[in-house]
Amino acid sequence: MSGPTEPMGEGVRVIAIDGPAGSGKSTVARRLAERLGLEYLDTGAMYRSVAFAAMAREIDLADAEAIVELARTSDIQIDDTTVVVDGVDATTQIRGPEVTRSVSTVAAISGVREVLRVRQRAWAVERGGGVLEGRDIGTVVFPDAELKVYLSASVSVRAERRAGEVSALDYETVAADLAARDAADSTRQHDPLTQAPDAVHIDTTDLTVDQVVDELIARLG
Repeated sequence: MSGPTEPMGEGVRVIAIDGPAGSGKSTVARRLAERLGLEYLDTGAMYRSVAFAAMAREIDLADAEAIVELARTSDIQIDDTTVVVDGVDATTQIRGPEVTRSVSTVAAISGVREVLRVRQRAWAVERGGGVLEGRDIGTVVFPDAELKVYLSASVSVRAERRAGEVSALDYETVAADLAARDAADSTRQHDPLTQAPDAVHIDTTDLTVDQVVDELIARLG
């Protein structure tokens, strides 16, 4: 079960963007953050960083207690362009196939989610808000966000986007990985991927990034 959410406090402006892999979350969130003058956080990179750290230390992903401790003690530094884990630049490695296929296992561990949820909330409060993207931002991390968005896209378009990002993998492999990730994320016991009841749902299949961002800016008034 998720723990209680602390109030954000005055002056903390959060935009929450959720959705499955390849739906356009990162690109839209970055562009929206630029337009609003806010900072951007890819929370998925945090889970990937924990998976990367576990693999680097050869920790069994089935050892939930060890993975939670790793999430608690690892030094994870994320900015707009780089991800550094315990002093190692892992920007490229966390997007590789090994981490991609392991991250759902890490993300399904309730203790890991609790630890990273605290980090995510602290990140936003320290900066007076931000645009955060992930899979449970609007439902669990910041259910009182100013705007909650759920992005989706057709499976074929999502696979094409991801295949373009990871040149080492072909379309069929990426599509299969996406299907497995979708199933794992939407059916996990703790904080599954789901659309918040009051979230704005946008299908990005046939939309440009600017069209999506313009729609969100309009909704913010």
